Amino acid sequence: MQADFWHQRWQAGEIGFHKHEYNAHMTRFIDLLGIEQGDHILVPLCGKSLDMIWLREKNFRVTGIEISQLAVDGFFAENNIEHDISEHEWGLMYQSNGINILCADFFDIHSADLPHIDAVYDRASLIALPQDMRPDYVAHLTTLMPDTARSLLITLDYPQQEMDGPPFSVSGAEVRRLFGQQFIIEPILTDDCLANEPRFQEKGLSRLDERVFLLTRNIP
Repeated sequence: MQADFWHQRWQAGEIGFHKHEYNAHMTRFIDLLGIEQGDHILVPLCGKSLDMIWLREKNFRVTGIEISQLAVDGFFAENNIEHDISEHEWGLMYQSNGINILCADFFDIHSADLPHIDAVYDRASLIALPQDMRPDYVAHLTTLMPDTARSLLITLDYPQQEMDGPPFSVSGAEVRRLFGQQFIIEPILTDDCLANEPRFQEKGLSRLDERVFLLTRNIP
């Protein structure tokens, strides 16, 4: 899945993954990250997620990474957030009071491009990627995370043959395969959410579970 795919999705307005409310699992479990006011949260593949607004309102600093300039422009315009834009070799940096977004390919960003990361919040990143891209995503994300950083990971799990992604199905077993060598994985919640997701019912899904995991670096 190349960058053009996402540019086309945003240009066509095919962004059913964008939510118009805060993620309930984020608001419920964010404290598990063990972070304090002023700490810095990375939101990879952030789109124009309103979750970043909630995190900032809780006095966390937020940095998102998003490849679509339409998404980034939309985030700041729709939320009336004043910001500055600067050019870098990897793309554009949108800077505001406590929420910065790097408009760039996630794989072009390195730890030197980011402030110190205290935690990661991933609601729509891992499930946005096909299976063959996920190991590279996890490997690169790990290079951006200090040893002390934890991650709150939210996935969707459904019979993949019943629907083409994205969002893709990521099972608990796959989370363990992807993260198990470098992280301690704590399953927090499995929520049967199909009844509340008419768009997935219309696609014919027989099951849809939203899963929440807490990931902590496994340091010898």
